[in-house]
Amino acid sequence: MMDNLNWLNNIDELPEQGWGLKILFPIADELSYTRTPDDRQNCLKLVKNYDSSSETSSDKNNGVPIGERLTEPIKQLKNSLLSASEKSERSPKALKTIKLQVNSDLAVLEEVLAWYQQLENQPIPKPIWCQCQIALAEGFTNAVNHAHKNLPCTTPINLQVTLFNESLEIYIWDYGPPFDLQAEFNKTTPN
Repeated sequence: MMDNLNWLNNIDELPEQGWGLKILFPIADELSYTRTPDDRQNCLKLVKNYDSSSETSSDKNNGVPIGERLTEPIKQLKNSLLSASEKSERSPKALKTIKLQVNSDLAVLEEVLAWYQQLENQPIPKPIWCQCQIALAEGFTNAVNHAHKNLPCTTPINLQVTLFNESLEIYIWDYGPPFDLQAEFNKTTPN
């Protein structure tokens, strides 16, 4: 899978209109788009795993069906039901969490990418850092162009990136209508 992403070495190489799910699915080890419990927002969550001492997580994903990767949110829900002590023993500790709130305006994409730059010198393999930068740009662009297309440009988009020893999690919250991520992906892939 990593070979399929070699052309994505630089954020400037993104197609003008984006490729949405065709970019996000190959990059993500886990990808979900769910409604928040208060039913006011959607949350796009992308997890990229890595092992700085061996193969990349994209290599591990090679051949893993998208459907299996989409079941991860169910596993996470089961994990959230564990007792607090079990959870603290199993949950990895975050090394760094960064948050940003911006207006729903493509003009702030440069600000979003500048904000993400603060993670460049963290212990993340450079190819993983670049892939996540591309995923962040694509996720933000999708929130503006699709989720918020009928909303005022002052509608906020909340971003969060959390870095762990062997993974990076990107969260993007929007106020658009919910949609079925798997169904959208199925529409974009040939049978």
